[in-house]
Amino acid sequence: MQGLRRTDSPAILLLEDGTVFNGKALGATGTSAGEIAFNTGMYGYQEIFTDPSYHKQMLVMATAHIGNYGVHEEERESGGVRIAGLIVRNFSTIASRPSGSGTLQDDLVKNNLVGISDVDTRALVRHIRENGAMNSIISSVEFDLNKLKTQLSDVPSMDGLELSSEVSVIEPYDFCTEGDHKVALIDFGFKRSIATCLEKRGCQVRVFPWNTPSEDIRSWDPDGIMLSNGPGDPSSMPTVIEEVKKLVHCQLPIFGICLGHQLLSLSQGLKTEKMFNGHRGVNHPVKNLLTGTCEITSQNHGFVVSHDSMRENAEIEITHLHLNDNTIAGIRLKGKPVFSVQYHPEASAGPHDSRYLFDQFIEYIRKSKQITV
Repeated sequence: MQGLRRTDSPAILLLEDGTVFNGKALGATGTSAGEIAFNTGMYGYQEIFTDPSYHKQMLVMATAHIGNYGVHEEERESGGVRIAGLIVRNFSTIASRPSGSGTLQDDLVKNNLVGISDVDTRALVRHIRENGAMNSIISSVEFDLNKLKTQLSDVPSMDGLELSSEVSVIEPYDFCTEGDHKVALIDFGFKRSIATCLEKRGCQVRVFPWNTPSEDIRSWDPDGIMLSNGPGDPSSMPTVIEEVKKLVHCQLPIFGICLGHQLLSLSQGLKTEKMFNGHRGVNHPVKNLLTGTCEITSQNHGFVVSHDSMRENAEIEITHLHLNDNTIAGIRLKGKPVFSVQYHPEASAGPHDSRYLFDQFIEYIRKSKQITV
């Protein structure tokens, strides 16, 4: 099919367990490695690729055609492509959307992203599901398996890896300056749609670096705190966990998303654990235990809060459960305006079933301000 491939240049994918897939090169020419993961979403590839939570991950797209509608400036969740590598079945070098700003191929080259197409992604996804997450390497310049295995052996495990420092802002900045409520957004690798959802609800949003001391955040006198999503192992961030604990003691409304949810949980004595192959997609079913309703959610995480640790903590209530595997998808602190979810309520890409959580956060802020006054 014309336009599906960039060239007929070969590329190779090697998994940590020795499994090999051959295909065609896409994106930039070179070699890249990281933990392999798959996303089951049928749309929204640009939002997915620019999500900082995918930092250091080699992403397999389960849907067959990628690149067909190109890229659009308004659909970036960060300043550039964040995935470490891309694996697809069919790759389009042409873009069919008149309002777009270019092709995905050109965007990947600009971001120096190495990828491989013409891979049997069904077989690859099944392999990951059966054997679990593992490191992998893609190359369009090196095809000696022994050399690739040597390079792959130097790639660190995601277990115990701190990555927020590599994707967070360095200095605080104002995302928006007008609004009735001041929200401090701690950037562990945040998606822009989170800040946009706050802005649309009348919030001033100031973005703070991942390692900002709680005293510096409090000095801005925020009405609420947002703990963002981000990459890596939450248990590798003990200093941040302590600062989150201090913020909870301040009695301000706090809303955590994904990594922010895990850091909040750890700050309250819970534990996290690495998943066998993670949740990544835009069709994950979650049940709200407080209302009995179900939501279709957007998810991207490889760690979860441990159920066993919940049994030892009577001050925390489980509010949401993932219906596929019963993992914890949301919590709240009893008697405090503090809550978090493991999924992405901003849902970009994804359904908007869970955006009510932003409204809930704003309501907590309004009540908190009334009490303060």
